[in-house]
Amino acid sequence: MSWSFRFLILLLTVLFLMLQYRLWVGEGSQAEVRTLEHRLADQQVRIEALRDRNAALRAEVESLRRDADAIEARARRELGLIREDETYFQLTEPAVGGGRE
Repeated sequence: MSWSFRFLILLLTVLFLMLQYRLWVGEGSQAEVRTLEHRLADQQVRIEALRDRNAALRAEVESLRRDADAIEARARRELGLIREDETYFQLTEPAVGGGRE
C-alpha cells in the first residue's frame, strides 16, 4: 500500500470517529436530545397543571363577581366572619393529661 492510500484511510477513520463522537456525546447528540425531550415532557405536564389551576381561579373569580353569597361563604370559611345578628361559639378539645380525673 502506498503512503497516500494509508493517509487517506487514516484521514477517513479520524473523520468517522469525530462524527461518531458528535453523534453520541457532543452537542446535539442522541443523549442530549433524549434529555431535552424529557425536560420538554416535564414542562408540558407543568404547563397543563398551571392551565387547570388558572381555569379554576378564573371560575372562582367569576363566581365571586356574580354572586354575593359566594363572597359571604368564602369570608365565613377562610376568615371566620359572622353576621351582626349571629352568635359565635368556639368549641375546643379538652387538654390531654392536664385535667382532673
